Amino acid sequence: MTTPSPVTVPETDRRRRPDGCLEAAPAVAKAPAPPIPLAGRVGLWVAVVDPETLVPVRAVGTNPDSVFPLASTYKQAVLWALLRAVDAGTVQPTERFDVTRANQSLGAYPYDGTTVRDLSTRMIQHSDNTATDILHRRVGLQAVQDVADRLGLCRTRLILPTRTWWVAEAGLSATFNGTRRWASARGTERARLAALIDADARRYRADYVQRQLDLYFDRRFDPDTTLRSMNISTPYEWGSLVAAEFMTPGLSPRATRWQREVMALGYGQSQLRVQRQGQVAYFGGKGGNGWRLLTFSGYVELKDGRRVVYAFMQHGSDVTYTLPQSRRAFAWINAGIDAVLAP
Repeated sequence: MTTPSPVTVPETDRRRRPDGCLEAAPAVAKAPAPPIPLAGRVGLWVAVVDPETLVPVRAVGTNPDSVFPLASTYKQAVLWALLRAVDAGTVQPTERFDVTRANQSLGAYPYDGTTVRDLSTRMIQHSDNTATDILHRRVGLQAVQDVADRLGLCRTRLILPTRTWWVAEAGLSATFNGTRRWASARGTERARLAALIDADARRYRADYVQRQLDLYFDRRFDPDTTLRSMNISTPYEWGSLVAAEFMTPGLSPRATRWQREVMALGYGQSQLRVQRQGQVAYFGGKGGNGWRLLTFSGYVELKDGRRVVYAFMQHGSDVTYTLPQSRRAFAWINAGIDAVLAP
């Protein structure tokens, strides 16, 4: 099969609608078929991006405007919001936090007294959920959502900490259970509901949440509930966020160094063919996995000066624990990168 040539995207295709939302993905060639089959709904956006305009100048995509759960890939938005707060002086890098019943999330967690800087490293390098939730609440739920809102990413939701979306998914939030407006809520209404759902979440011990979540997955799992409860985005919108995050972050030199150092610890660099070929000058990335879902995104600076972003999303996998599917995901990501870099 011949791989379709990626389409060169005119700058006029990266516009905002009258309501301020980023327009849908420009018309580009469909991404090459996954070299190794992937089950469920899948989406991919891979683009060479102009570092000044952030316009995707060559790109391929599959389902670029479909909405998917982000899982832990969203955590890089918490880092960006945190660094904005550090630059503004409202958060100090040396602040220390203890793990409490109210802030502990699922999985491993940091020692008491961990600094903001170390929490940010744990959040990206080890995908630590408690570190993420501490930082997310410290900067404010809406501050993380603002990362998307300022870019006009109207189909991207980033407002909920990790334990909060799990409490909602497990059916433990009276607010989430009692409203039909959450999925479509925007602006102040979304912020109000998010604060109430988060207050519900902080009432439970983490081990109780884990038990109830396990029961939910085993007995009444619903993929649509995952979309309503988790933070979400589309491959194109998330690729646009990643491009802005690295190329126009609007941070001080100190905060920019912090961001690049921490994001370089994220997962994915060793899986890239261009890395094994010695073409990579810098990499920053993040991945996420959950019940039947898998996500990866990354930013790659090549030694020849080109900048590449990718966003892979899968929802409804045929396996419950998806991390072993990473090889399949990166086979597709690499095929997309090869397509946009081809002469």
